[in-house]
Amino acid sequence: MDSTAVIEISDLRKAYGGVRAVDGVSLRVDRGEVFGVLGPNGAGKTTTVECAVGLRRPDAGTVRVLGMDPRTDPDAVRQRVGIQLQQAVLPSRMTVREAMAVFAAAYRRPADADALLAEWGLREHRRTAFGKLSGGQRQRLFIALALLGDPDVVVLDELTTGLDPAARRDTWALVRGLRARGVTVLLVTHAMDEAEMLCDRLVVIDRGRVVARGTPQEVRGAHRSLETAYLALTGTGVA
Repeated sequence: MDSTAVIEISDLRKAYGGVRAVDGVSLRVDRGEVFGVLGPNGAGKTTTVECAVGLRRPDAGTVRVLGMDPRTDPDAVRQRVGIQLQQAVLPSRMTVREAMAVFAAAYRRPADADALLAEWGLREHRRTAFGKLSGGQRQRLFIALALLGDPDVVVLDELTTGLDPAARRDTWALVRGLRARGVTVLLVTHAMDEAEMLCDRLVVIDRGRVVARGTPQEVRGAHRSLETAYLALTGTGVA
């Protein structure tokens, strides 16, 4: 494994029945960067990431996370990777403090939950039930939960879906804060503007295949804008 790489995926393949959800994806995420996986809904982004962190078992290909194989050593990988998935949800009556306690139990050496709540602007909401949090507060909570294991890398899947513009901008600032503290971020998104604003490098995935890769500037270099590239390469108008 390259000494600068946090995640290395080579020729990853995963099918469900006769549908190839991931069809030969290869990528490398370097330490300290925000790496984007961009594509329309159903492109295979989430399946790729779930295979990368050991939540799904690929049919073929190799995956290394911090030098480890998530298929053979899933617990060691999960101790060092924080995950926020698109479908994440908590019981509506569970308080912020209770959620932090439940998730902290999964780690051998959890971070200070109260300090995380303070850092992410949730200390005054620690007794608030999940169902009463705003969309932006929920996203901050999910980031705090993903950081409880003091991870080397954090996976954020469609982090700003459903948020209003102000909450999106606030959440983007949180992602920049993660990078500033040295955490590597793997960001899954279908939003072109989000990838352009946050990512150091990215891949564009469509129908389970990588159809473009590079920095946002490099992708723009071949097309008038990242949006033009996205629509041209994926053949879709999905935002």
